[in-house]
Amino acid sequence: MSLFLNLASQGLINGAVYALIAIGLAMVFGLLRILHIAHAGLFALGGYLGLVVTNATGSFALGLAVSMAVVAACGVLMYRLCYEPILEQPPYVPLIASVGMFLAIEELLRLVFGDHGLSYHVPPLAGAIDLGGMRIKYAEIAVVVMACVLLGGLALFATRTRIGMAWRATVSEPRMAASCGVSLRQVRHLNFAIGSAFAAAAGVMVGVLNNLVEPSMGAVPSYKALAIIVLGGLGNMGGTLVAALLLGLVEAFGATYLSNYLDRDSIAFAAMLCVLLVRPEGLFSGTKGSTGLLARKLQLKGAAKWVLTKRPS
Repeated sequence: MSLFLNLASQGLINGAVYALIAIGLAMVFGLLRILHIAHAGLFALGGYLGLVVTNATGSFALGLAVSMAVVAACGVLMYRLCYEPILEQPPYVPLIASVGMFLAIEELLRLVFGDHGLSYHVPPLAGAIDLGGMRIKYAEIAVVVMACVLLGGLALFATRTRIGMAWRATVSEPRMAASCGVSLRQVRHLNFAIGSAFAAAAGVMVGVLNNLVEPSMGAVPSYKALAIIVLGGLGNMGGTLVAALLLGLVEAFGATYLSNYLDRDSIAFAAMLCVLLVRPEGLFSGTKGSTGLLARKLQLKGAAKWVLTKRPS
């Protein structure tokens, strides 16, 4: 029983990290239909920024906040400079650009910090507690709490605020949202800022869990995140969250019981292939929201007061 609980807790912890990474990918794909491979580079950048600021100031909270803010700004800048000029090009053009940005970030981190990984001078959130025979690190608890807070905050933002409803409407039907007065450009900026901040938070927490950050740290988690958004249904946020938790659990149990057959990092792709053979659209098909209802709720007349709406000409 204790083995089962340990594996289940480890699976949920891994799933929480995967969810933070995958939600950002799902947000970009849902809005722009772009596979944002450069997300892996932002994940690694976030891990480095969190470590550097924490080591310099001794404050983990400050390191996390600075990392999320800076990487969010980098995500918006990446969209403005690299994606926006090529949105009308064939899909493979943004994909190639995204791969190039990922490689550029990875090499930049190598130039600045070197090939070898860095560690925290004093590991934050050190220590652990015993719960019913399970030893859980404070850092692992923090990962789950942070994921719940960030994802819960995103859900409230998307469903309870005017700007959030504008974002949902744009993801669902961009043309109709634009006709109601929503500024697509501002929504895209917001999309990249939130998704990039989530990637940074995940990078910081992975760095804390492993007490190590390195230039290539974003590759494997982001490849798994790609498998997750396929499993959850491309563009489906709820499906992405469920798929992330399921993959975390499958990995934890699979690494124990299937270690003779599959490497831990290959389990995600094996699961993706198995699901796609049965359900090509993923476990939860990508959904189109009721944009007409959202548009009616927005009531965008006089919308110059709102950040994500066009100013009347």
